[in-house]
Amino acid sequence: MKEFENQEKDWAQLNAYQKEAVLDESQTCLVNAHVGSGKTTVLIAKIRHLHEAKGIDYGDMIVLTFTNKAANEIKARLLASDPAIPKAELEGFGTFHSVALDLLKKRLPRERLGYTRTFQVITPDEEQDLALSIIKTEKLKIKYKNRLKKRLEAARLYSADRPVAPGTSDDDEILKLLALLTDEKIGQNKMSFSDLIQNATTLINETPALCPRWIIIDEVQDCDQLQLDFIHSLKNKDTQLFAVGDPNQVIYSWRGSIGNVFAILKQQYQAVEKTLPINYRSSASILSAAKCFLKNGENLKGIREPGSKIVVKNQYNPFNEACYLADKIQVFHEAGVPYSEMAVFYRTQNQSKVFEAVFTKNQIPFEVSLKKKVGDVPVLNWLIKLLRASLNHQDVSSAVEVLAHKEYGEKITAKKARKIVTEGLVEQSLLFNKIQGFRKQCANIKTVPELQGYFDFDLYIHPNAASYQADQDAIRDFLNRMIDDAAKKQRPILDSLISFINSSALYGIDLTSQSNQPIQTRTDAEIDAVKLMTLHAAKGLEFDRVFITGINYGLIPLRLKTPAEEAEERRLFFVGMTRARDYLELSYYTNPDDYHVIPGESRYINMIPPQLVENQSVTSQPVNLPELKRQIQAAQVIQDVEKATAKFACKEQIKNQADPTAPALPPALRRVSHKKYGIGEVISEDETMIEVDFENYGLKTFVKAFSELEVFGDQA
Repeated sequence: MKEFENQEKDWAQLNAYQKEAVLDESQTCLVNAHVGSGKTTVLIAKIRHLHEAKGIDYGDMIVLTFTNKAANEIKARLLASDPAIPKAELEGFGTFHSVALDLLKKRLPRERLGYTRTFQVITPDEEQDLALSIIKTEKLKIKYKNRLKKRLEAARLYSADRPVAPGTSDDDEILKLLALLTDEKIGQNKMSFSDLIQNATTLINETPALCPRWIIIDEVQDCDQLQLDFIHSLKNKDTQLFAVGDPNQVIYSWRGSIGNVFAILKQQYQAVEKTLPINYRSSASILSAAKCFLKNGENLKGIREPGSKIVVKNQYNPFNEACYLADKIQVFHEAGVPYSEMAVFYRTQNQSKVFEAVFTKNQIPFEVSLKKKVGDVPVLNWLIKLLRASLNHQDVSSAVEVLAHKEYGEKITAKKARKIVTEGLVEQSLLFNKIQGFRKQCANIKTVPELQGYFDFDLYIHPNAASYQADQDAIRDFLNRMIDDAAKKQRPILDSLISFINSSALYGIDLTSQSNQPIQTRTDAEIDAVKLMTLHAAKGLEFDRVFITGINYGLIPLRLKTPAEEAEERRLFFVGMTRARDYLELSYYTNPDDYHVIPGESRYINMIPPQLVENQSVTSQPVNLPELKRQIQAAQVIQDVEKATAKFACKEQIKNQADPTAPALPPALRRVSHKKYGIGEVISEDETMIEVDFENYGLKTFVKAFSELEVFGDQA
C-alpha cells in the first residue's frame, strides 16, 4: 500500500508535459528534455509506471546511461521507492559498457568469438600500447601515430556499406593493424571498451531471443555509431524504445558522438517526439542569457523570477581572479551559502592550478572534478598489470611488462621477460612463479596481509627508493578496496577480483581525489567544498552560484576551424551557464598568461543582451602591449606563492586588529587609487614594484613608473 501511496504522490508532482511523456505507449518515443526540465524524474517515473501499472518486470528492461553515477542514481531512487526490488532484477540498468560487459559475461556465447568467461577489460591507453607493440614487431606503415586511438575507432566502423574514415590510403596499413590487434586481444583474452559494445552487438544479432521488452536510454543525444548499432541489435519488432535527451547539449563530438541522433532515430523507427520545455532550475535572467547561444532555443521556457543580473568582470590575469574569487566565495559562505553550492568552471584542465594554489593559501575548501585513475600512479599501474597477468595467464603483454618494469618488479630486460613468459620458465623468475600460481592459491586468500604475503611486494618496490613509503601506502589502499569489494559481493574471490579489475578499467577509481579535504572523511554527499571543473565536467550538475572564467577567444571559445565546431562551443557555453540557479558571474582577462589566448573579452560576452548584464561598464581599456609586456616580465620576479602568502598574512593582521591581546601591528596600510580599479591598499612595494589589493579586483602588481597610482586622501 505504501508503494502505491508513494507512486500517487510522485505522480502529482509531474507537470502535463512530463505526464504525457510517461504515459506515451508508442513503439518508439523520443523525449526532447530541455535543460533543467526534470529529465531524470521522467525517466524514473517511466520505469516505475511500466513496472507498477503495466506489469513489466525490471528484468525485461534495459536501461542505458552514459555515466556510472547516472545509473547508480536511477537504481538508488528505484530502491528507495521499493526496497524489496531484488538487485539481480536491475542488472540490465547501467552504462552502455557495463550492460554489454554483463551480457558478455552471463548471457551471450562469447566463446564463438574466441573469448572465455574470465576475459578482462583494458583501457584505451592499454589498447594503444598493444597496437604500438604490434606496429613495431610487424614493421607496419601507419600514418598519424599521434592520433592512433581515433584512427583505430574510425577503422572499426569500416564495412562494405560504411566506408572507412578519410585519411586511409594504399600505403597506410591501419586496417591490417586493426585485424592483427583484434587477433592479439582474443589471444590474450582481452576486450577494449569498443570491443565490449561491438562484440555484444555481434552476438545479440545472432541471439534474437535476448531482446528485452523495453529499452530506456538517458542522454541519447551523446550516442556514437557503435552505441546506435548496439541499441538496434537489442530492439526487435516487439521491443519498445523510450529515449530521453537534449540536442542542445551535444558537446562530445570530439569523442565520437554523432550529433544528429534524434533525426536518425526518428527516421529509423518512425519515432514520436515529446518535449519537456519547462526549466525549473535557472532564474529568468540566466535562462534568457543562455538562450542567446542556442540555434533553436525558442521552445525553452522558464518559470522563475528574473533574479539578479549576470555579473561580468574584467580580471587582469588568472592569479588576480583566483584571489578575487577566494574573497568573493568567502563572503558568500559567511552569508550562509554552502561551499558545495558554488562552482568555478574553466575550459581546460590546466586552468585549475592557480585556483588550487590560491584557495589552499586562503583556506577555501575545494574539490577538483578530475578522477585520478589507477594508471596515473606508477606503482598502481604496475600492480594492476601484475594482477591482470595473475588472473589471466593468456595476458602475455602484462606479464612481460611486470617483469621488465624499470622501477618495479625484477627489472630484467624485455627480451628476457618475454622468453620467460612465452616459454613458461617459472624456475627463472620468482615473480613469474607467483603469477603462475596465483589462481590456485586465490581461494585461500581472503585478507590484505595474506595477499601481500603471497606476492611479497617489498621485494619489488625496493625499500631504498624515495617513493617507497608512498608506494607501500598506495598498494595497501588499493588492495583494501579490492578485498572489501569482494567481501561485499559475497562471490568467489576469483570472480570478485576479475570484476573489480574490470570496473577499475571502465570507471577508474578515485584513489587520491584532488581536494584539500581529508580523503578518509569524504563522500560526495558530505563534502562541503567549492567545485573546480571544466565546462564538460559540469554537465548534469547544478549549483546556486557559478563562476565561468577565462571567456577570452582562445579559451571560450577555443580557436575554431569550422561552423560545426563553433556551434558545439556555443552549446558548451550554454551548458555551463545553465548549471547556475541564482547567480552567474562571467569573467575575461586583460593578460591571459597564455600566448594562445587573445586579451580582452570574447564575442560570447557581447552576445548577451546589455539589459541582462551588471557591471558591463567595466570594459577593457586600450592596452600598450610592449609596455604591458615589460611590466609582466618585471612582475615575474614575484612568485605566485609569495603573492598568496602576503595576501593571507595581510588578512590575518586585519583580523587581529579586533583582538586586544594580539601583538602590535605595523603602521596602517597606505591607500591608493587607480582610475580603473578604484581604491586599494598597498600590500608590498620596493624600489621598482608595488602590489595593491583592490576591493573588487583583488591583487594587482605594477611597475611603479607606469602604475598611474595616486595616494588616496590625506596620508602625507
